[in-house]
Amino acid sequence: MKNQVILVAFLLVSSASIFAQSKYFTKNGHIDFFSSTPVEDISAVNDKVTSILDIETGKLDFAVLIKAFEFEKALMQEHFNENYMESDQYPKSTFKGQIDNIADVNFSNDGSYSVTVSGDLTIHGVTKPVSTRGTIDIVAGKIAANSKFTVAVADYNIEIPKLVKDNIAKNIDITVAIKYQPYNQ
Repeated sequence: MKNQVILVAFLLVSSASIFAQSKYFTKNGHIDFFSSTPVEDISAVNDKVTSILDIETGKLDFAVLIKAFEFEKALMQEHFNENYMESDQYPKSTFKGQIDNIADVNFSNDGSYSVTVSGDLTIHGVTKPVSTRGTIDIVAGKIAANSKFTVAVADYNIEIPKLVKDNIAKNIDITVAIKYQPYNQ
């Protein structure tokens, strides 16, 4: 009887430990965007992206503070926040979704695994369903996620003034690079 109690206690502790290790997160994820037109190229970087990944369910969440995007020119950053993204009114963008083929990723073996991610992307107060491809890279037990996709400015009700409409691309290239750490609750 005593051995059964010890075994049950061990299984409960092991289950709790496995559950806690299924979630990974970062507060320092990287997202950049690039707009290219014949008039000019515009890019910005944000290295303060928060993301959490549950490797058991494939659930994936992102939160991006719009004002954390840094531009090469301060005036571009000011126009981005005040005129286009209205950052005071819409301070962050989010993605809530999942890795559709999480079962194809072997988190205990190093490798690069192709994944499909789908969910709801909210930018500028507008939420749209999106689906894109990416990779999950496992190196020495560490998890990294990468993706590139395109966002149409018009889909998110971002109005570009006529005066500068030729300076900003209609479709913006987005690059995501995340390095996850174990999430300790």
